[in-house]
Amino acid sequence: MKKKKLQLRELKGKQSTVISASEKKLKTYLPAIFSFVMLIVGIAIDYFDAFPFFKGWVRIVWYTVAYIPVGFPVIKEGWESIKNGDFFTEFFLMSIATLGAFAIGEYPEGVAVMLFYAVGELFQNAAVNRAKGNIRALLDARPDEALVYRNGDFVSVNPETVNIGEKIQVRVGEKIPLDGKLLSNKASLNTAAITGESKPDTITQNEKVFAGSINLDGVIEVETTKKFKDSSIARILEMVQNATARKSKTELFIRKFARIYTPIVVFLAIGLTLLPYFFVDEYVFRDWLYRALIFLVISCPCALVISIPLGYFGGLGAASRNGILFKGASFLDAMTKVNTVVMDKTGTVTKGVFKIKEVINTSAFAEVEFMKYLMAMEEQSTHPIAKAILEYKADGTDFKASEVCEVAGKGLKGTVNHKQVLVGNKALMTSNSVDVPPETDAIVESIVMVAIDGKFAGYVTIADELKEDAHHTIQQIREAGIAKIIMLSGDKDSITQQVAKELNIDWAKGGLLPEDKLNEVEKLKEQPESTVAFMGDGINDAPVLAASDVGIAMGGLGSDVAIETADVIIQTDQPSRMARGIQIGRSTRRIVWQNIGLAFGVKGIFLVLGTIGLATMWEAVFADVGVSFVAILNAIRLQKMNWK
Repeated sequence: MKKKKLQLRELKGKQSTVISASEKKLKTYLPAIFSFVMLIVGIAIDYFDAFPFFKGWVRIVWYTVAYIPVGFPVIKEGWESIKNGDFFTEFFLMSIATLGAFAIGEYPEGVAVMLFYAVGELFQNAAVNRAKGNIRALLDARPDEALVYRNGDFVSVNPETVNIGEKIQVRVGEKIPLDGKLLSNKASLNTAAITGESKPDTITQNEKVFAGSINLDGVIEVETTKKFKDSSIARILEMVQNATARKSKTELFIRKFARIYTPIVVFLAIGLTLLPYFFVDEYVFRDWLYRALIFLVISCPCALVISIPLGYFGGLGAASRNGILFKGASFLDAMTKVNTVVMDKTGTVTKGVFKIKEVINTSAFAEVEFMKYLMAMEEQSTHPIAKAILEYKADGTDFKASEVCEVAGKGLKGTVNHKQVLVGNKALMTSNSVDVPPETDAIVESIVMVAIDGKFAGYVTIADELKEDAHHTIQQIREAGIAKIIMLSGDKDSITQQVAKELNIDWAKGGLLPEDKLNEVEKLKEQPESTVAFMGDGINDAPVLAASDVGIAMGGLGSDVAIETADVIIQTDQPSRMARGIQIGRSTRRIVWQNIGLAFGVKGIFLVLGTIGLATMWEAVFADVGVSFVAILNAIRLQKMNWK
C-alpha cells in the first residue's frame, strides 16, 4: 500500500512537472503570438480599408500595442548594454531600425522586423535547449541516493557521504551511485549515460562498474573505489559543462569581428542618411533615412553570433552522445587539422589483459596434466602472467606445489607430485642445466618455460589481446585522410613491432620510457605542417598527452592522470571512436563555415540592394532573420546525423 502511494505521488509529481513546463513554454511564446496576431489583423485592415476609423492615432496605437510585447525586451536589453558601456550590440541595431521605421510612419515594417527578430531568438533558444538535451540526460543519470551497508543493514544515504571501500547495494532499475568493483557474481548494466552505448554490458565479479550505469537484472553489491565527486558521471558532467567555455578560434574571431563590425555599420548608416544631401539633386531625407534603416536591419550580425556557437555546441553534443568528450570547442577544431596519429599499445589498441596464446607440450604427459604442473606452481605467484595462466580452462588444479621458492628475475622452483618443477624464462632453465630448444629464441611473445625432473617439458606463450575494433580503427583513421600512423610503447620492441605489423601501422618503436615517448612526439611536432594527436591510457602517457596537439585518453581503462591531462576522452575505450571524433569535428567545422558564407553572401547582396533603394524593410527582414533561421536549422543538423 505504501509503495502504491509512493508511486502515485511520483506520478502526480511528473504530471505537475509536465504541466509547469507547458505553461512556461506558453508564456515564452505568448508575446510573439500576440504581436503576430495584431500585425496580421492590422495589415489586413490596411489592405482592405475595411474600417475608415483605422487612421491616424488609432493606427499608431494599434501597431504600438503590437510592437511592445516583442520590442520592449529588446530595447531594455539594448539600454542595459549601453549602461554597461557596450553601445553597438544587435539589440541597439534592432531598436534604432524599428523605432526609426515608426518615426517615418512605416509601422507594419517596424513591428515585423522586431517580431521576426524575437522569433529568431526563440528558435535559437529552442535549438540550444535541444543541444543541451544530452547534458540534461547526464544530469538525470546522476544518482541521488545510495544504499550503503552500515551497522548490519543497508541504509539509504546521500552518495556524497559514502567512503571508499564501503559496500553498497543496487536494486533492479536503479542507478549505480559511485564507481566501484562488482562484488556479486555478475551484473547486466545499461552504460549508455557513460559510454554512449545502448547495448547492455555484462560485468563479472571484481570488474569495474561506473556511477550512472543502470542495473538491469537482479540485486547486486558493489565495493566503492572512488568518492562521489571523483566518480565517472561527475567527471563527465564537469567536462561537458566546462567544454562550452573553451571557445574555438572561429568563435572568438566572430565575437571580436562583431564588436568592430557593428559600430562601422552604424556610422555607415548615418553616412547613408546624410551624405547624399551633398551629391543628390532631389534629396529627400525620409527616403534616405528609410534606406539607412534597411541597411541597419540587414547588417545585424545576429546570424553569425547565434549560429556559430550553436554549431560548435551541436558538435560537442553529438560527440558526447557517441561516447567522445571534447574538453572544449577549440579541440573540435584542432581535431580537424590532425595529420599524424601516434598511439600507445597496451590498453589503447590492446585490452591490457594477458591471455595464453599457445600451449606447447613436449613432455610425456597429456596437455591437461602438463598445465596442472604449471598452474600448481603459478598459484604461488602474484605476477600478472601467473594470473593469465591460472585462467586456463583445465580440469581443475588438484595438483599442489610445495617447497616453492622464487628465483629473482628468472621464475619459480618447487616440487609438485614429488617431481622437481621449474617454471620461468630461459635463464632459469640454463642455470639448472636444462636444454632449451633453439626455436624458442625466435618467439616474440612473453614465454613461460616448464621443466619437470630436469627435462624440458614445454612452454606457453602469453600475449595481450587486440581490441575487437583495433583493425577497424586503423582502417577508419586512414579513410579519414590521416597520412601517418605511429605506435610508441613501453612494451618490448619485438612485441610492439609484431602488433604494428598485424595492424598495418606505418612505424613503431617499443621499449620506451615516458620521456622517450615525449621526445619522439616532440620530434614529430618539429616537422613543418605536422599536427599530432596522441592516444593513450596510462599514467606514463600523461606527459606526451599534454605535449601533443590533441591528447586523447581512454576513459574506462585510462588512469585518472591521463584523463585529466587529455583534451579528448573516449568513454567507450574503443580506439575507433577517434575516427568518429574526426568526422564530427570536420562536420562541425563545415557547417560553421557554411553558416558564415551564407550570412555574408546574403547580407552582402541585400546591402547593395538596400543602399540603391531596391530592397524594402520586408527584404531586410529576410536577409537578417531568414538567414538566422536557415543557419540555426543547418546547425541543428549535427544533432540528427548518424555517425558510422
